[in-house]
Amino acid sequence: MPVPDAPPSCDAVHHPLFARFYVRLSNAADVRAGVGAHREELLAGLSGRVLEIGPGNGLNFCRYPTTVTEVVAVEPERHLRQLAAEAALRAHVPVDVLPGTAGSLPVASASCDAAVCSLVLCSLGDVRQALGEVRRVLRPGGELRFYEHGRAEGRRGMLRVQRALDATVWPRLFGGCHTGGDPVGEIRAAGFTQISFRRLMVPEKGPVQPSSFHVLGSARCP
Repeated sequence: MPVPDAPPSCDAVHHPLFARFYVRLSNAADVRAGVGAHREELLAGLSGRVLEIGPGNGLNFCRYPTTVTEVVAVEPERHLRQLAAEAALRAHVPVDVLPGTAGSLPVASASCDAAVCSLVLCSLGDVRQALGEVRRVLRPGGELRFYEHGRAEGRRGMLRVQRALDATVWPRLFGGCHTGGDPVGEIRAAGFTQISFRRLMVPEKGPVQPSSFHVLGSARCP
């Protein structure tokens, strides 16, 4: 069963305006930008107990395969956590939505078979610490699935735009999000192995935006 919400003063992250904007944006992106199909690919074939970091409003929950025995979802933002708890009730697998942060996961060590990071690393203050926590809770050989946006590889002009936005308005407007991160590099630096990924443009067609450059892949906990 979902854990009752902590009082607002206890929330580690509080972005009430952005949270409401994110709900509208994420639902539209699933349908219009092809993100829903990427979520399906991200979660396909998972099994056992799965940790999901920052599930937002829970759009992944209905896409977990029935081979998953439990999803433990850690969401720090109160409004999104409430929506995630509602989405958990509609899922085909058991989902437990917990308050907490990526840097200090309320999950026992070596207790999960897989972990999912879906459009969340871009907004974390300390990505390396969060990935260290993911390694802690994964059993040896456990799998990390990731779907993230990041820097515009091979595009100097857009890289300059990303750096300028990340240093000024973008994080303030989008709940701490940064456009020019390097999720694959961070995952490699955190000690994950067998990293496999492909690059995507989201949306696939249409105007290119600073947040259009995505990676979808997997890695293993050594």
